[in-house]
Amino acid sequence: MKATEALHDAGQSIWLDNITRALIDEGTLDRYIGEYSVTGLTSNPTIFDKAIEGGRDYDADIAKRKATGASDEEVFFELAVADLRRAADLFAPIHDRTDGVDGWVSLEVSPLLAHDTGSTIDEAKALHRKAARDNLFIKIPGTAEGLPAIEECIYAGVPVNVTLLFSAKQYQAAAEAYLRGVERRVTDGIDPAVDSVASLFVSRWDKAVTGQVPEQLRDQLGIAVARQVYRAYRELLDSPRWERLANEGARPQRLLWASTSVKDPEAPDVLYVAALAAPFTINTMPDQTLEAFADHGKVGELLPAHDGGSDQIIAAFAKAGIDVSSLADKLQREGADTFVTAWKDLLDRIGSRHKQLSGAG
Repeated sequence: MKATEALHDAGQSIWLDNITRALIDEGTLDRYIGEYSVTGLTSNPTIFDKAIEGGRDYDADIAKRKATGASDEEVFFELAVADLRRAADLFAPIHDRTDGVDGWVSLEVSPLLAHDTGSTIDEAKALHRKAARDNLFIKIPGTAEGLPAIEECIYAGVPVNVTLLFSAKQYQAAAEAYLRGVERRVTDGIDPAVDSVASLFVSRWDKAVTGQVPEQLRDQLGIAVARQVYRAYRELLDSPRWERLANEGARPQRLLWASTSVKDPEAPDVLYVAALAAPFTINTMPDQTLEAFADHGKVGELLPAHDGGSDQIIAAFAKAGIDVSSLADKLQREGADTFVTAWKDLLDRIGSRHKQLSGAG
């Protein structure tokens, strides 16, 4: 049995953190589903940027859509929606078989809207209508301005992948926004079964403190924070508040581990997969990490629901001079800024490719 299959059997969903047209056309995504137990997919602007830069698969569509006067942003969403619809259709049997628990793909709102609640709500609803797939999440950042947008979109029936979460506090705020949206649906007599995931970024923690802590703490912060978040997640699922909503037919917001590729070249390449095996969670990983875990990964002890050891590790980082709470806020701000930079690079790529194609024509 492959390690990926064992991880799936342990109750954790494996999603691919990648999407390209070639991945679908060449059957690679199909192979991942069949051989590596992949049951979903996430995407982001950087992934599409690299796909456009690295091949000619999108040239004809870029030329065609630009010829209609479409903006670079409109062109991107056309390309992304087309690819994600195809991926969503590949995962549709899984989505049906699991009654909507699994088999999802994700599309992100413009990162330029990270601090604009109203525009985020409008774009999320528009993208959800445009995609026209029941198993497609709209990604909204868990920023202060994103939280009310998450609540409103859940209330409106838009499935949401909450992104850019870095701590238990940020996760709990995202979960609160989700719960408020569901509770409003219950109050108004609307079906409360609206799906959501909360995405915690892991590896960026360890990258942020590289060279700032004793060697014995190397590559331990991301996992310790994740274990704290998992404890908060399980406590919420055990709470009377959630149980009341579950009795009304609501679905739990699932916890997703994101940013799981290893940044430290001396660390095991499957560090954030092996350490974060936990039932009813999701690990989304890039191709290289997926292939590595399938090849030589092992599923060991699953995360305990109420782990306390992570608090001791966080305390050790505090003693070493790392203010974890402040760093979480900094990582979220920097993450939002990085997404904006990647977004602008992507739109520039589309514009430049169109100019190249026009010149060639």
